[in-house]
Amino acid sequence: MTNALLLYALPIVIGWTLDLLLGDPAFLPHPVVLMGKVIAFFEKKLNKGKSKVFKGAVTAFLLVATTVVFFFFLIHYSDKLPLVCAIIIRSIFIFFFLAGTTLIREVRAVFKAVDRSLEEGRKQVARIVGRETGSLSAQEIRTAALETLAENLSDGVIAPLFWLLVGGIPGMAAYKMVNTLDSMIGYRTERYREFGRFAARMDDIANWIPARLTSLLMAIASGRLGVLRFVRKYARYHASPNSGYPESALAGILDVQFGGPHTYFGEVIDKPFIGDNPRALTTEDAVKAIKVNRISEVMMIVLTVLIGTTARYFIFCT
Repeated sequence: MTNALLLYALPIVIGWTLDLLLGDPAFLPHPVVLMGKVIAFFEKKLNKGKSKVFKGAVTAFLLVATTVVFFFFLIHYSDKLPLVCAIIIRSIFIFFFLAGTTLIREVRAVFKAVDRSLEEGRKQVARIVGRETGSLSAQEIRTAALETLAENLSDGVIAPLFWLLVGGIPGMAAYKMVNTLDSMIGYRTERYREFGRFAARMDDIANWIPARLTSLLMAIASGRLGVLRFVRKYARYHASPNSGYPESALAGILDVQFGGPHTYFGEVIDKPFIGDNPRALTTEDAVKAIKVNRISEVMMIVLTVLIGTTARYFIFCT
């Protein structure tokens, strides 16, 4: 029983600590990058002609199913190795599948860049957002960075840990495939509207609980539970059934306005405004947002370890 608890809890702590210290080192091969290349390959081959919705659905389903099967057997056989080796393997994948630190570094870089010049800010924010950035104002650049920070807390940290708790590393890996599919082909543009429809719905389902949990953790982290009233008011106005929760939580915590129309791949996508205070964003807002992110991460790590180890304790003791 002790080995089973160690095999669950230690890799979470080690993996999160590695992400905290290293982020996503560019010199390491990354499984999510491989996922992206596989998705791009199938999109290029199949996103044409007739039956795009069907072909996109089959592609998404098979890629997620393959991911689950691959990681199930990988973890199954790695657990037959000595305990230290099994812990290392699990820790590495948890490290790869968490994405908190890199985005925080990018957001800091965006605020520093836009303080130097508008052009630098546009180039820097283009690294972390899907929208077109060539005509963004300084306020829009800072807003885009903070919106992405809030959404990434849910997609990059809370949701992977939630699915780790539910389905182990295969569940965590499957979530990353679903989320990568959505980030690549889940847009409502002419090119992706049909082929990516199923992938977008999968992502909506996978993030339904994590997004709402993220807004709760953010409210607790900020010490302002009243923000949840703001979330209930504005989250439902967002085009996404999930993204509005972390975004509105951060907008409420900072007392700012997010949202508005954005341009993706040459098409203007109307997004509702979240909040009604269009005040200018500052570096202090970024510092506060990052602090909320970090506290929320720690709370989720603690919850994942406590709930998972408790469940395993009762399973092995009954």
